[in-house]
Amino acid sequence: MGKIDFSNMNGGGHGNVSKQITVDELEKHNKKSDQWLAINNKVYNVTEFAKRHPGGAKILNHFAGEDATDAWVAFHNDKEKVGKYMKSIYVGELVDAKKDPVMEDFRQLRKLVEDSGWMRPEPIFYTLHFLHILVLEGLAVGVLWYFGTSWPFVLLAMLLMATSQAQAGWTQHDYGHHSVFKSMRMAHVFHHLTVGFIKGASSHWWNFRHFQHHAKPNRIRKDPDIDISYLFLIGDMIPKKWGERKWGKMPYQLQQDYWFLIGPPLLLPIYFHLEVIYFVFKRRDWLDLAVGIAFFYRLGYFFGPFFGGWGTFFFYMGVRFFESHWFTWVTQMNHLPMEVDNDHHNNWVSTQLRTTCNVDPSPFNDWFTGHLNYQIEHHLFPTMPRVNYHKVKPLVMSLCQKHGIEYKSKTLYNAFADIQRMLKKSGKIWYEAYHE
Repeated sequence: MGKIDFSNMNGGGHGNVSKQITVDELEKHNKKSDQWLAINNKVYNVTEFAKRHPGGAKILNHFAGEDATDAWVAFHNDKEKVGKYMKSIYVGELVDAKKDPVMEDFRQLRKLVEDSGWMRPEPIFYTLHFLHILVLEGLAVGVLWYFGTSWPFVLLAMLLMATSQAQAGWTQHDYGHHSVFKSMRMAHVFHHLTVGFIKGASSHWWNFRHFQHHAKPNRIRKDPDIDISYLFLIGDMIPKKWGERKWGKMPYQLQQDYWFLIGPPLLLPIYFHLEVIYFVFKRRDWLDLAVGIAFFYRLGYFFGPFFGGWGTFFFYMGVRFFESHWFTWVTQMNHLPMEVDNDHHNNWVSTQLRTTCNVDPSPFNDWFTGHLNYQIEHHLFPTMPRVNYHKVKPLVMSLCQKHGIEYKSKTLYNAFADIQRMLKKSGKIWYEAYHE
């Protein structure tokens, strides 16, 4: 394929005369108080803009002093609109950036994907998926209404409701990534609807965490999803450092065992509730708080007549208990067993492939994981509708093969088992370093 010109993707030029900026100069502006980044060889001062960046300030800080072109392209569907705004923070032209063969090929692949229409929304799929979430919740209510509240039917209703909530979790993920609607306004509305009114969480909290994760997955101090050392040590570097410095209050050499007690069982029922409550009050995010409260009113309206107040609370916590196992194993299988390290500022493709793996596709795996078994494709193209991951997968594999980049795909069983293997290995590293 021929060379792709990305120079106009930010909405136009910035005048005939530009200050010339070297890579060395760009790299100096890498602090919170002084943040520059490059997009399509144009340098922007985002120091003040970061405070009002819709995706949060931290994600810009993670790219301060470096080229953020491919992350910017990956995250933004409204490039022309954003590009026009960026003219006000333009600094100059990056003049000595080296060409990266991997990224040259990836940008051609991106162009092919866009030209093929694989980034366009798939309304029929998402409509049917949304309806099946409502049907599952309706069945949970129907079971209790028709069969009563003896324990086998309460358990069945819990499982149906947990399935509805898990699937709503996957679809809110699609709305959050703007892969369902062309309209950004509609994407935000439906994200608030699904993550807030249907699931009782916070849209802005999810954005704050999840976009950082996508920008720098498994990078220490940059991916909040791996900031779990108070309970679990992961990878090779963190356990060794903590062991050598005699850090940690947990018996990490046993973490593969207590994972089953305080990991999947408690993530949603305890940790996420506390984190969401803290987030919305700290940020004074009254909209997300109101939508979350509306969720609990809805819960009480449908299930209160069967259980009363406290009974509905325990029913809800039971739902979250079952959903938490599903959510935790699926969301951690693609990343925790992969490379966990400091940020070495690798290119977009290498960063994602080192920290991400796939799970082999099947109709069940696709549904059960919300297509997150195509995690590599999702990380490379986060705004792509998930039903198109299988189309781009062979091209991504070909790109990886050409450049000698490992493309890792596992069975669902091995993906789950690798979490345990990683925890055991990392716990041993900590224990040996601690007792050296």
